[in-house]
Formats: sequence, C-alpha cells, structure tokens
Amino acid sequence: MINKLRIACLAAGAVLALVPLAQAQEPVWRIGTSLVGDPKYQQGFAHFDYVNPDAPKGGTVRLSDTGSFDTFNPILPKGEAASGLGLVYETLMTPSMDEASTNYGLLAEAVSFPPDFSSVTYRLRANAKWQDGQPVTPQDVVWSFQKTIALNPSQANYYHNVTKAEVVGDREVKFTFDQAGNLELPNITGQLLVLPQHWWEGKDANGKQRDIGASTLELPMGSGPYKVKSFSQGATVTYARDPNYWGAKQPVMIGSNNFDEISYDSFRDPDVAFEGFKADQFDWWEENTARHWAQAYEFPAVKDGRVIKELFPQQYASSGQMVAFVPNLRLDKFKDPRVRRALNYAFDFEQLSRTLFFGQYERISSYFNGTELASSGLPTGKELEILQSVKDKIPPEVFTTPYTNPVSGDATKLRANLREALKLLNAAGYTLNGNQLVDAKGQQLSFEILLNGPTIAPVATNLQTNLRSIGINVTLRSVDSSQYVNRVRSRDFDMIYAGWGESLSPGNEQRDFWSSGAAKGENSRNYGGISDPGVDALIDKVIYAPDRETLVAATKALDRVLLANAYVVPTYMLANARVARWDRFSHPGTLPKYSIGFPEIWWWDQTKAAKTGGGAQ
Repeated sequence: MINKLRIACLAAGAVLALVPLAQAQEPVWRIGTSLVGDPKYQQGFAHFDYVNPDAPKGGTVRLSDTGSFDTFNPILPKGEAASGLGLVYETLMTPSMDEASTNYGLLAEAVSFPPDFSSVTYRLRANAKWQDGQPVTPQDVVWSFQKTIALNPSQANYYHNVTKAEVVGDREVKFTFDQAGNLELPNITGQLLVLPQHWWEGKDANGKQRDIGASTLELPMGSGPYKVKSFSQGATVTYARDPNYWGAKQPVMIGSNNFDEISYDSFRDPDVAFEGFKADQFDWWEENTARHWAQAYEFPAVKDGRVIKELFPQQYASSGQMVAFVPNLRLDKFKDPRVRRALNYAFDFEQLSRTLFFGQYERISSYFNGTELASSGLPTGKELEILQSVKDKIPPEVFTTPYTNPVSGDATKLRANLREALKLLNAAGYTLNGNQLVDAKGQQLSFEILLNGPTIAPVATNLQTNLRSIGINVTLRSVDSSQYVNRVRSRDFDMIYAGWGESLSPGNEQRDFWSSGAAKGENSRNYGGISDPGVDALIDKVIYAPDRETLVAATKALDRVLLANAYVVPTYMLANARVARWDRFSHPGTLPKYSIGFPEIWWWDQTKAAKTGGGAQ
C-alpha cells in the first residue's frame, strides 16, 4: 500500500560517520549523511543510479487508500490528513533508495556538524522556492520546528533532545542538542517537514486568518513537485505536477515525479476496494490477504495479462517488523507478564499457515525481525556487557533462556501449549471454575480485541477460539478506520492488532515506541503502554551508541528485553510485497535495493496503456 503520509513521523535515522578531529576547527559541509561509512554519491553526482533520467513525463496514476481524510494540515496529531501530502511538502534531506540509512540534501544543499554531534547546521539551497515564488528561508525551518513540537506530542517526543533551532546565516539554520554523543540527531532533524510561515500566518481567499493549529481543507501551498488540483472531502484527492517546481533539475529529483497527475481514492472497506481495483477504478493494489493472493486473481484482466501480479523483496529489505496483538498494559488484567506470556501459547500460527496463509508468511520472533539487529540465542560479547550494565532492571531469563515462540500446528501440540498457558495463569492467580477462568474475586478474565476493519478477523478468531477453550472470554470488535484511530489514540481498548516498522539504524523513535514517557501520551506509538526502567535504560544505550558495533549490540539487548517481558503476541510477516497492477507503467531496468520506487521513479507507458485499455492519461 502506498504510504498514507510520506511526510510525517519518519522513524528511521542514519548514524553519521565521525568527522576527523583535525577538521573540527572549520565546518565540514556534506551533501549527505550515512550510517555505514561515506555516502555512495558524492558532490557533483548527476542523479541516483536507479532512476531513468530520461523517463517520459505524462499520464495519471490512480491509487487507493483505506479510510478517509478531513484535513490538509500535515502536522496535527488529530484528524486524518489526506494521502499524498508529501507531494506538496518537503523536508531538508531526502533518502536514497539504494542505500541503507542514507540521506541527501533536498531543501538543504549541505549539512555540517561538529565532531561531538552537539549540534547540526543546514545550508538551504538558494533556489528553493515555495509554490507562490517566495524563497524557502531559515525562518521557515525554525517556525516549522517550533510549531511541530508545540502541536504534535509524538513529534515533540521524537525531537525532545533538540533544545534550540535558530537562524545563523542568510541560508543557514542550526539545531542545538541537549547533550553530545547522539549520532542520530543530525539526521533526524533533516527529516523535519518544512512549512511556509508566511502562508500560514496570512489570510485565505475569504480574508480569514489561517491557523496552523486547526484542521483545514483549504488547498495547501508547499514547496514540493505537486499541487492539489481537486478533492472531494473524505473521498478523493488529485495532485497535479507543478511545471514550475524549483527542484526539478536537482540531482536527487532527476528521473522522479514523472506522472502529470497522481490521484487517491478512499475506500472504507478493503473488499470493496479490491472490487474497485478489479473494475479498473485504480491502478495499483498491494495485497494484504494470503487467501486473496492465492485465490482471488482469476478475473479476466489477470488471465489476459492486462493485470500483472509480482512479488517485490525491496519493500522489506531495509526494515524489520513487529506485527502483533497488543494488550493494553494500563489495565490491571494485563500487568502480570505471566498472563501476557500465556496468551502467546494460545496463538496457533502453524494452523493458520496451513489453512489461511497458504505458506506465505513467517512467524515473527523479534522486534527487528529480518535484520541483523534481531536478537537470537544467548547474549554474548558487547550485547552481554550492555545487558549486565542494567542487570538489576531486566528479567533474569534474558541471560539464561533464548526467546522462542510456542509451536503448535496439530491437536496434540496445541493441547500441550494450552496446558502451559493454564500453568502460567494459575501462577498469576487465576483458576478454572467450570468453563470459566476466574480471579480470586470470581471474575472471569475477559477482554475485547479491537480491529481496524475485518481483514484480521480470521487471525483474531484463532486466538479467540483457543483462549475460550481455557475459560477466557474474548470478543472481537471490528470498526471503521476513523473510529479505530480515535480509540487507539485515547487508549480506549483492551487489545489491538498493530505493528511497528524498524529501520536498520534505530534511534530516537524507540522512545516513541517503548519508553515510559511515551506510555503517558495518547499520540505516541507506545500503544500498549510499556513503562519499564530497564527498557528506558536500553533505549538510551541505542540512542547514544558511539559506533555501529555498539548500536547493533544495544539494539539486540533492547529486543531481547522487550521479548522477555512478553509485551505483545508476535504474529507473522511477509518477505515480499505482493503487488498487482494494471500494466500501464514502466520502471528502470533495475529497481533500487530498498524500495519498489512506485510511483516516484516509475512512468506512464503509452504503448502498454494502449494495449491495456481504460485507465487515465
């Protein structure tokens, strides 16, 4: 699925190579930052290697979205922002798709930071313009930062190490940090979404004062390659390429933004959306249901080649995943880790793999699954040293017992796992009273699993059925996207199904995911409410890791402790994105290592489109 917001809450940061001390006296200006040594592209590069610099411009790509939207304000924590606003607004830096954790200047032409990483300075491009022709200024950057952290608690947490943003030159803006040694900070400040201060502080066409703190459906004005052409509230939004885009000839933009128009059509129900795809209402469908992928593509357009099915490994090559059932730890019923651990014994992944998943998924066993950051076996070396430094704050079993998920798949194994679950629940104070599992007061253990639509219902039913067999009353409730988002934000749930994507260079976002501070905020991604001193200490070890080796070890240690505390019931993940598309587009011969690049570097192919029929030009 195309990201709903390509602009907000970018969670992954790059750890920067140390500047030699001999260079510390004078600013060292760089065009990019990277975790793994020097960036691939150097000063004067013409374009990224993975693009087609001669890609034709034209045509329309029609995309879908789940849910609705009620605002074009990109920084507010409440409400649903329209999909695609990253086409209108830009950041100081932009990632490369063929390097891990590497960013190059977009609005900024260069970045500089001292050897101790106590601050970072960006030099803006002289030709960077807003869509009304006015220049993008350092004042815009400072104002955007101040408004973002004032209005969005999640972003305030993400940037809480930044103590000051200030203008230090005609085209330079400096961010100062509360302490030295956080190698990630010079990168994550580059992810800041920059908004036009003069526009937001001005008046609209009706003479009404604009308010960055309020929701709005006034057509936005940014610095990006597209403008909003038209929209229907909550239903559709269409972006048109700006022929006067200031950055069209910048090396980081050559070969991209090839479509004249990009439109999003919102659907509240995924089954209705899929029928819309089959009926050629939009062009691209990323399948999230294994049964569909195996059985639902027998319609004529697939058989005659007008619709292509393809697997793309790039989608997950640069990230780990944790997708899970997440209990709300703020509730007394889930505070005991033995109760939480028992829930995992009732999840029969192997049965689901055989009967529902068609063998397309693998079980998740790490918060950084699929990356070198995932813990395994018993801790050794630097990871062991880090864990020993917080020994009094973490479960002792992290030193003695490797994490493994229970394995079921047949009646005998499932019965054995449910017996283990009951042992844990008995130890936590629950007993079977007839067919009900009750506490010391005689109250049955009960909870509701809140779902965002019906897609995951068959998976949740597996957990529900098995828990009911040992006396736990589990109910399922499927709600629409807006209601789900509101309930999660207000922490009005017993259990949800949620996920976190992890980059190859974790950093400040770990606070938003797992820290005690984030547990108190309704807009953080610490959905379950994890509040643990050991986890907090290990998050700091990750954030302040002085080198890659320590970062990897600290992340493995954090992963190991999160798993040992049984905060979630891990489920499953894909190794490849499953994509179906109407055959109207072409892409470079070799796609980048870490992204499908759609629609950014693809283009409308008139010859293919003529054969496919329909669509939009």
